[in-house]
Amino acid sequence: MTTFALLLTESPLGGQAFQSCLRFARSAIETGHSIDHVFLYRDAVLAASPDIDLPSDEPNVAGLLADFCQAQQIPLLFCSTAAEKRGLSLVTFTTAQSKPQSYQLAGLAEHAMRLDGCDKVIQF
Repeated sequence: MTTFALLLTESPLGGQAFQSCLRFARSAIETGHSIDHVFLYRDAVLAASPDIDLPSDEPNVAGLLADFCQAQQIPLLFCSTAAEKRGLSLVTFTTAQSKPQSYQLAGLAEHAMRLDGCDKVIQF
């Protein structure tokens, strides 16, 4: 079976990237494939921010993806440099209690090293 790495680059607040990624991940796992990790880069790092508070009538697709990754024990990594460039405080990420187990601080180097064990990278 195939081992995938999933790369998200689009904001969780607009577009279909997170929804498409979640749909793909569920399908891949159901058909016997594995997912090594999910990496949030560029505007996708906004999903890891503990400060985002969606209205109750909007689906939290980023939260659903985080829950799925946690249930499947798939590392959900976000790029520290991309987060800093978007004005997100890394101190907030490391001390926030709202999402402690879901998102893991990482860098492009860690993402690149993990790719060595993957067959394919799918970008959303």
